[in-house]
Amino acid sequence: MAAHGSMFLAEAFWGLMSPITKDALMHGITGIDLVTYRVCGAAGLFWVSSLFVRREHVPVKDIFMFALACIFGLCCNQCLFTIGLTFTSPVNASIMTTSMPIFAMIFAFLILHEPLSAKKVGGVLIGCMGAVMLVLTSAAAHNAKVGDIRGDLMIVGAQCSFALYLSLFNSLVKRYHPVTVNKWMFLWASLFITPFTFSHVSAVDYAALPTKTIWEIVYIVGVGTFFCYLLMMNGQKILRPTVVSIYNNIQPIVSVIVSIAMGLCIFKITQLLAVILVFIGVMMVTKSKSKRDLAQKA
Repeated sequence: MAAHGSMFLAEAFWGLMSPITKDALMHGITGIDLVTYRVCGAAGLFWVSSLFVRREHVPVKDIFMFALACIFGLCCNQCLFTIGLTFTSPVNASIMTTSMPIFAMIFAFLILHEPLSAKKVGGVLIGCMGAVMLVLTSAAAHNAKVGDIRGDLMIVGAQCSFALYLSLFNSLVKRYHPVTVNKWMFLWASLFITPFTFSHVSAVDYAALPTKTIWEIVYIVGVGTFFCYLLMMNGQKILRPTVVSIYNNIQPIVSVIVSIAMGLCIFKITQLLAVILVFIGVMMVTKSKSKRDLAQKA
Protein backbone atom coordinates (compact mmCIF):
# COMPACT_ATOMS: atom_id res chain seq x y z
CA MET A 1 0.00 0.00 0.00
CA ALA A 2 2.89 2.38 0.80
CA ALA A 3 4.42 1.73 -2.62
CA HIS A 4 1.16 2.58 -4.37
CA GLY A 5 0.85 5.72 -2.26
CA SER A 6 4.40 6.74 -3.14
CA MET A 7 3.80 6.37 -6.87
CA PHE A 8 0.46 8.21 -6.69
CA LEU A 9 2.01 11.16 -4.85
CA ALA A 10 5.06 11.25 -7.13
CA GLU A 11 2.95 11.37 -10.29
CA ALA A 12 0.49 13.86 -8.78
CA PHE A 13 3.35 16.17 -7.77
CA TRP A 14 4.86 15.76 -11.24
CA GLY A 15 1.46 16.65 -12.70
CA LEU A 16 1.72 19.96 -10.84
CA MET A 17 5.18 20.54 -12.30
CA SER A 18 3.98 21.65 -15.75
CA PRO A 19 1.57 24.42 -14.65
CA ILE A 20 3.86 25.58 -11.82
CA THR A 21 6.89 25.67 -14.13
CA LYS A 22 4.88 27.48 -16.82
CA ASP A 23 3.77 30.11 -14.30
CA ALA A 24 7.34 30.64 -13.08
CA LEU A 25 8.51 31.04 -16.69
CA MET A 26 5.94 33.81 -17.14
CA HIS A 27 7.15 35.82 -14.14
CA GLY A 28 10.82 36.68 -14.42
CA ILE A 29 12.49 33.26 -14.82
CA THR A 30 13.70 31.76 -18.10
CA GLY A 31 14.03 28.11 -19.03
CA ILE A 32 17.83 28.39 -18.82
CA ASP A 33 17.60 29.69 -15.25
CA LEU A 34 15.18 27.00 -14.18
CA VAL A 35 17.27 24.14 -15.60
CA THR A 36 20.29 25.46 -13.69
CA TYR A 37 18.38 25.72 -10.40
CA ARG A 38 17.00 22.25 -10.88
CA VAL A 39 20.21 20.34 -11.60
CA CYS A 40 22.35 22.25 -9.08
CA GLY A 41 19.73 22.17 -6.34
CA ALA A 42 19.01 18.47 -6.80
CA ALA A 43 22.75 17.70 -6.89
CA GLY A 44 23.19 19.32 -3.48
CA LEU A 45 20.17 17.55 -2.00
CA PHE A 46 21.21 14.12 -3.29
CA TRP A 47 24.78 14.52 -2.04
CA VAL A 48 23.47 15.43 1.42
CA SER A 49 21.10 12.44 1.27
CA SER A 50 24.01 10.15 0.37
CA LEU A 51 25.40 10.78 3.86
CA PHE A 52 22.44 8.86 5.30
CA VAL A 53 22.58 5.75 3.08
CA ARG A 54 25.14 2.99 2.77
CA ARG A 55 28.20 4.26 0.93
CA GLU A 56 29.00 2.45 -2.31
CA HIS A 57 32.35 2.24 -4.04
CA VAL A 58 32.01 3.52 -7.60
CA PRO A 59 34.98 2.79 -9.91
CA VAL A 60 36.40 5.72 -11.86
CA LYS A 61 35.22 4.10 -15.08
CA ASP A 62 31.60 4.10 -13.88
CA ILE A 63 31.88 7.67 -12.60
CA PHE A 64 32.71 8.75 -16.15
CA MET A 65 29.93 6.51 -17.48
CA PHE A 66 27.54 8.48 -15.28
CA ALA A 67 28.83 11.61 -17.01
CA LEU A 68 27.81 10.16 -20.37
CA ALA A 69 24.51 8.93 -18.99
CA CYS A 70 23.58 12.33 -17.60
CA ILE A 71 23.87 13.91 -21.06
CA PHE A 72 20.82 11.93 -22.19
CA GLY A 73 19.06 11.34 -18.86
CA LEU A 74 19.34 14.88 -17.48
CA CYS A 75 21.01 17.54 -19.66
CA CYS A 76 19.11 17.02 -22.90
CA ASN A 77 15.97 15.86 -21.13
CA GLN A 78 15.77 18.78 -18.68
CA CYS A 79 16.81 21.45 -21.17
CA LEU A 80 14.40 20.35 -23.89
CA PHE A 81 11.48 19.91 -21.47
CA THR A 82 11.91 23.17 -19.56
CA ILE A 83 12.70 25.35 -22.58
CA GLY A 84 9.95 23.61 -24.57
CA LEU A 85 7.47 24.49 -21.84
CA THR A 86 8.38 28.13 -22.42
CA PHE A 87 6.61 27.88 -25.78
CA THR A 88 3.85 25.31 -25.42
CA SER A 89 1.01 24.80 -22.94
CA PRO A 90 1.44 22.75 -19.73
CA VAL A 91 -1.32 20.40 -20.91
CA ASN A 92 0.52 19.52 -24.12
CA ALA A 93 3.75 19.05 -22.15
CA SER A 94 2.15 16.62 -19.70
CA ILE A 95 0.45 14.65 -22.50
CA MET A 96 3.76 14.27 -24.36
CA THR A 97 5.46 13.15 -21.14
CA THR A 98 3.19 10.09 -20.89
CA SER A 99 4.44 8.87 -24.28
CA MET A 100 7.90 8.03 -22.90
CA PRO A 101 7.23 4.24 -22.57
CA ILE A 102 6.53 4.14 -26.31
CA PHE A 103 9.91 5.67 -27.16
CA ALA A 104 11.58 3.39 -24.61
CA MET A 105 10.13 0.34 -26.38
CA ILE A 106 11.34 1.60 -29.77
CA PHE A 107 14.90 2.15 -28.53
CA ALA A 108 14.88 -1.19 -26.68
CA PHE A 109 14.10 -2.84 -30.01
CA LEU A 110 16.70 -0.88 -32.00
CA ILE A 111 19.54 -0.94 -29.45
CA LEU A 112 18.92 -3.90 -27.14
CA HIS A 113 17.26 -6.04 -29.83
CA GLU A 114 14.28 -6.68 -27.59
CA PRO A 115 11.68 -8.70 -29.52
CA LEU A 116 8.38 -7.06 -30.43
CA SER A 117 4.81 -8.28 -30.41
CA ALA A 118 1.97 -7.22 -32.68
CA LYS A 119 0.25 -5.62 -29.71
CA LYS A 120 3.29 -3.48 -28.92
CA VAL A 121 3.63 -2.34 -32.53
CA GLY A 122 -0.07 -1.46 -32.58
CA GLY A 123 0.35 0.46 -29.33
CA VAL A 124 3.24 2.46 -30.79
CA LEU A 125 1.23 3.37 -33.89
CA ILE A 126 -1.81 4.44 -31.86
CA GLY A 127 0.32 6.45 -29.45
CA CYS A 128 2.13 8.15 -32.31
CA MET A 129 -1.22 9.07 -33.85
CA GLY A 130 -2.10 10.86 -30.61
CA ALA A 131 1.23 12.69 -30.54
CA VAL A 132 0.91 13.73 -34.20
CA MET A 133 -2.64 14.96 -33.59
CA LEU A 134 -1.39 17.09 -30.68
CA VAL A 135 1.46 18.56 -32.74
CA LEU A 136 -0.86 19.35 -35.67
CA THR A 137 -3.30 21.02 -33.28
CA SER A 138 -0.48 23.21 -31.99
CA ALA A 139 0.71 24.00 -35.51
CA ALA A 140 -2.76 25.26 -36.44
CA ALA A 141 -3.30 27.14 -33.18
CA HIS A 142 -3.13 30.92 -32.99
CA ASN A 143 -3.22 30.89 -29.20
CA ALA A 144 -0.22 29.90 -27.04
CA LYS A 145 -2.65 28.53 -24.44
CA VAL A 146 -3.57 25.77 -26.91
CA GLY A 147 0.03 24.91 -27.71
CA ASP A 148 3.02 25.69 -29.91
CA ILE A 149 4.63 23.24 -32.32
CA ARG A 150 8.14 24.35 -31.27
CA GLY A 151 7.49 23.50 -27.65
CA ASP A 152 5.69 20.25 -28.49
CA LEU A 153 8.62 19.01 -30.57
CA MET A 154 11.06 19.92 -27.78
CA ILE A 155 8.97 17.94 -25.28
CA VAL A 156 9.00 14.97 -27.67
CA GLY A 157 12.77 15.33 -27.92
CA ALA A 158 13.00 15.29 -24.12
CA GLN A 159 11.10 11.99 -23.97
CA CYS A 160 13.27 10.49 -26.72
CA SER A 161 16.40 11.56 -24.87
CA PHE A 162 15.29 9.94 -21.61
CA ALA A 163 14.16 6.78 -23.39
CA LEU A 164 17.58 6.57 -25.05
CA TYR A 165 19.20 6.93 -21.62
CA LEU A 166 17.13 4.01 -20.30
CA SER A 167 18.18 1.78 -23.19
CA LEU A 168 21.88 2.64 -23.17
CA PHE A 169 22.56 2.78 -19.42
CA ASN A 170 20.05 0.36 -17.93
CA SER A 171 22.72 -2.09 -16.67
CA LEU A 172 24.84 0.72 -15.18
CA VAL A 173 21.94 2.19 -13.21
CA LYS A 174 20.87 -1.18 -11.82
CA ARG A 175 24.29 -1.78 -10.24
CA TYR A 176 23.93 1.04 -7.71
CA HIS A 177 21.56 2.50 -5.15
CA PRO A 178 19.28 5.18 -6.67
CA VAL A 179 20.77 7.88 -4.42
CA THR A 180 24.26 6.95 -5.63
CA VAL A 181 23.11 7.12 -9.25
CA ASN A 182 21.38 10.46 -8.84
CA LYS A 183 24.13 12.17 -6.85
CA TRP A 184 26.65 11.47 -9.63
CA MET A 185 24.21 12.15 -12.46
CA PHE A 186 23.10 15.51 -11.09
CA LEU A 187 26.66 16.49 -10.18
CA TRP A 188 27.84 15.89 -13.75
CA ALA A 189 24.77 17.69 -15.10
CA SER A 190 25.63 20.71 -12.94
CA LEU A 191 29.22 20.70 -14.20
CA PHE A 192 28.08 20.45 -17.83
CA ILE A 193 25.31 23.06 -17.69
CA THR A 194 26.52 25.72 -15.23
CA PRO A 195 29.50 27.05 -17.30
CA PHE A 196 27.05 27.93 -20.09
CA THR A 197 24.31 29.36 -17.87
CA PHE A 198 26.12 30.98 -14.92
CA SER A 199 26.30 34.46 -16.45
CA HIS A 200 22.61 34.25 -17.36
CA VAL A 201 21.56 33.07 -13.90
CA SER A 202 23.76 35.59 -12.07
CA ALA A 203 22.16 38.44 -14.06
CA VAL A 204 18.67 37.68 -12.71
CA ASP A 205 17.26 40.47 -10.55
CA TYR A 206 16.33 38.25 -7.61
CA ALA A 207 15.13 41.18 -5.50
CA ALA A 208 12.47 41.89 -8.13
CA LEU A 209 11.20 38.29 -8.33
CA PRO A 210 7.69 37.82 -6.92
CA THR A 211 7.52 35.76 -3.72
CA LYS A 212 5.22 33.35 -5.54
CA THR A 213 7.86 32.68 -8.19
CA ILE A 214 10.50 31.98 -5.54
CA TRP A 215 8.23 29.42 -3.90
CA GLU A 216 7.54 27.88 -7.30
CA ILE A 217 11.30 27.42 -7.80
CA VAL A 218 11.56 25.82 -4.36
CA TYR A 219 8.74 23.43 -5.31
CA ILE A 220 10.31 22.53 -8.67
CA VAL A 221 13.71 21.75 -7.11
CA GLY A 222 12.75 20.33 -3.73
CA VAL A 223 9.46 18.55 -4.48
CA GLY A 224 9.24 18.10 -8.26
CA THR A 225 12.82 16.88 -8.60
CA PHE A 226 14.34 15.60 -5.35
CA PHE A 227 11.32 14.42 -3.34
CA CYS A 228 9.52 12.89 -6.33
CA TYR A 229 12.61 10.92 -7.29
CA LEU A 230 12.72 9.45 -3.76
CA LEU A 231 8.99 8.59 -3.86
CA MET A 232 9.42 6.93 -7.25
CA MET A 233 12.36 4.90 -5.95
CA ASN A 234 10.25 3.64 -3.06
CA GLY A 235 7.50 2.55 -5.45
CA GLN A 236 9.87 0.91 -7.92
CA LYS A 237 11.35 -1.32 -5.23
CA ILE A 238 8.04 -3.17 -4.83
CA LEU A 239 5.79 -2.55 -7.82
CA ARG A 240 6.20 -4.11 -11.27
CA PRO A 241 7.36 -1.78 -14.07
CA THR A 242 3.95 -2.17 -15.73
CA VAL A 243 2.16 -0.87 -12.64
CA VAL A 244 4.65 1.98 -12.27
CA SER A 245 4.12 3.07 -15.89
CA ILE A 246 0.32 3.07 -15.46
CA TYR A 247 0.64 5.60 -12.64
CA ASN A 248 2.29 7.89 -15.22
CA ASN A 249 -1.20 8.59 -16.57
CA ILE A 250 -2.02 10.62 -13.46
CA GLN A 251 0.24 13.45 -14.66
CA PRO A 252 -1.91 14.89 -17.48
CA ILE A 253 -5.09 14.57 -15.40
CA VAL A 254 -3.63 16.72 -12.62
CA SER A 255 -1.97 19.06 -15.10
CA VAL A 256 -5.16 19.69 -17.09
CA ILE A 257 -7.24 20.45 -14.00
CA VAL A 258 -4.67 22.79 -12.42
CA SER A 259 -3.68 24.49 -15.70
CA ILE A 260 -7.29 25.33 -16.57
CA ALA A 261 -7.89 26.56 -13.01
CA MET A 262 -4.83 28.82 -13.27
CA GLY A 263 -5.89 30.11 -16.71
CA LEU A 264 -2.71 28.80 -18.34
CA CYS A 265 -4.35 26.77 -21.12
CA ILE A 266 -7.44 26.08 -23.16
CA PHE A 267 -8.42 22.41 -23.39
CA LYS A 268 -9.87 21.46 -26.79
CA ILE A 269 -11.60 18.32 -28.01
CA THR A 270 -8.63 17.45 -30.26
CA GLN A 271 -6.39 17.42 -27.17
CA LEU A 272 -8.82 15.08 -25.45
CA LEU A 273 -8.68 12.71 -28.43
CA ALA A 274 -4.88 12.91 -28.38
CA VAL A 275 -4.86 12.02 -24.67
CA ILE A 276 -7.06 8.99 -25.29
CA LEU A 277 -4.89 7.74 -28.18
CA VAL A 278 -1.64 8.19 -26.24
CA PHE A 279 -3.12 6.45 -23.17
CA ILE A 280 -4.32 3.50 -25.26
CA GLY A 281 -0.93 3.24 -26.97
CA VAL A 282 0.99 3.33 -23.69
CA MET A 283 -1.30 0.74 -22.10
CA MET A 284 -0.86 -1.62 -25.07
CA VAL A 285 2.93 -1.23 -24.98
CA THR A 286 3.31 -1.69 -21.22
CA LYS A 287 0.84 -4.57 -20.86
CA SER A 288 1.89 -6.57 -23.92
CA LYS A 289 4.26 -9.49 -23.39
CA SER A 290 7.15 -9.82 -25.79
CA LYS A 291 8.04 -13.02 -27.63
CA ARG A 292 10.90 -13.50 -25.18
CA ASP A 293 8.50 -13.30 -22.21
CA LEU A 294 6.19 -15.86 -23.82
CA ALA A 295 9.12 -18.18 -24.60
CA GLN A 296 10.34 -18.03 -21.00
CA LYS A 297 6.85 -18.71 -19.70
CA ALA A 298 6.54 -21.72 -21.99
